[in-house]
Amino acid sequence: MLDLHTHSTASDGTLAPAELVALAERIGLTALALTDHDTTGGLPEALRAARGMPIELVPGVELSAASETGAIHIVGLYVDHANEELEAGLAWARRMRDERNPEIAKRLAALGVPVDLERVAEIARCGVVGRPHLAQAMVERGHVATREEAFERYLAPGGAAYVPKRKLEPAECIRLIRGSGGVPVLAHPDQTGLEGSELERLVAELKSCGLAGIEVYCPSYDSSKTRALRDLALEYELVESGGTDFHGDAKPAIRLGRGFGSMYVPDALLERMSLAAEGIRKEGR
Repeated sequence: MLDLHTHSTASDGTLAPAELVALAERIGLTALALTDHDTTGGLPEALRAARGMPIELVPGVELSAASETGAIHIVGLYVDHANEELEAGLAWARRMRDERNPEIAKRLAALGVPVDLERVAEIARCGVVGRPHLAQAMVERGHVATREEAFERYLAPGGAAYVPKRKLEPAECIRLIRGSGGVPVLAHPDQTGLEGSELERLVAELKSCGLAGIEVYCPSYDSSKTRALRDLALEYELVESGGTDFHGDAKPAIRLGRGFGSMYVPDALLERMSLAAEGIRKEGR
């Protein structure tokens, strides 16, 4: 089975890239995609770790796109992490995070729950610094009992210290991924906050911008949701994808490859995804 959506310490996961690859090999995954937020920094380590192992490491990335509703996340699979334009786009996205973090810290301090940004950076272990690391610092200081509480009360949209982040437009996310030879995939469509015809309109719009895939296998999806998304993929000629959005101890209920325990992403999807990437690379020549 596959897991085409995971995170390491290069962004907000708790396993180093090599540790993630080792775990994937240990549980018998056929392929693993490392799709850290706004960075391909963990890919060299992951690719080295996978060398000689009976597992394919799919180089990937996850970008957050601007949205007026819920979250639109675009995962890129089979990206070229040496592509200069992609790396420039990711660097811009990371700068937007870096500009937001002190503003969040300022709001937290005004609310009587200060955090030390140097400690936040230490928690991130040289990866992309974001709200999960702020949440962990809040737990350490005793301001909240859990990271979930930190998000609910302070860091999520509507929270007392929430600061919105400037994001790339969806079309730009897709363009950057395709420009690096990667397959742009709409990640966890339920997080868009859209269903039925509204979700279909979004998919149609993204397809017109070059979207090539959609996650139909996600930990929270039951069989009826998966069937509906497979129908949507078929209608818009999108390749099916799936992954757990594994973060290690940051999301302890989600197991690599298995989600909440019963998830199964079939091997057959990998060949289709690889062929989609090959087609995109041919277009770019």
